[in-house]
Amino acid sequence: MVPALQFVDTSLLRIGYEEWNPDASRTVILLHGWPDSPRTWAAIAPGLAEAGWRVLVPALRGFLPTRFLNDETPRTGQLASLGCDLLEFIDALGLKTPALVGHDWGARAVAIACGLRPGVASHLVMLSVAYGTNDPAQTLSMLQVRNYWYHWFMATPRGQQTVREDGRHFAQTMWDTWSPAGWYSQEEFAATAQAFDNADWADITLHSYCHRWGHAPADPRYASEEMLLNPAPVLEVPTLLLHGDADGVNHPSSSLGKEIFFRGLYQRVLIADAGHFPQREKPADVLATLLGFMNQKNQSKA
Repeated sequence: MVPALQFVDTSLLRIGYEEWNPDASRTVILLHGWPDSPRTWAAIAPGLAEAGWRVLVPALRGFLPTRFLNDETPRTGQLASLGCDLLEFIDALGLKTPALVGHDWGARAVAIACGLRPGVASHLVMLSVAYGTNDPAQTLSMLQVRNYWYHWFMATPRGQQTVREDGRHFAQTMWDTWSPAGWYSQEEFAATAQAFDNADWADITLHSYCHRWGHAPADPRYASEEMLLNPAPVLEVPTLLLHGDADGVNHPSSSLGKEIFFRGLYQRVLIADAGHFPQREKPADVLATLLGFMNQKNQSKA
């Protein structure tokens, strides 16, 4: 059962979110990625609520039902903005050290929030995106360069036209190629893609990927945050990295060797036979792993 949609205002956004089990003493925020929507957590959120968590599932900027409050606000998609949106969401709801779980863009957002505000979260969980992979100067294997074809495509006029004029088809190409065939229904994609009908979706999408590689200017609003995030700060929050072993966009090898970024508990778990959307493809495995991890306390490295 999907709970009633709620809204909260931050400095820039009216964020739409779903909430389960509002009276629970522990809170977890689930952030979706691109191209996806809060529906990505449909098989995860109820289980977390049943286990005693208050569960909040917001829509990112550029995705319905979240909207900008002001028509004049730059439609920025740079990664720092996503982390700042999350911090403002936490503050607007008066949350104290929630667990933060994110997939894809959401994974980057939750990690950025922890980097900008140490102590903000009780636990950090990243799905399908490893920490320390936001640097435009990072070393990429030729396999990963090939996998990122859509990044480079969006830096071209033809790619930008495609996103603006045929965004749903473009997005569905990712679903078709990022995970083993047959993992989703056409009905589920169509329902999810309704979130892309936000008038800002194309602008946010294009700016996010173009800014990431230096093909679009930064928003000056986030200059101080960008300084804090480069190089990527070492984190102390207990962290779990979940990665499908058949991920067709971020190869599983891209999440190896990230222990250097963490002072406390850090775990990397591969989800067997899962592609880029393990929370959709293997929800029972992901839920069990999440619950086991979030019941742990912080630990120092041996």
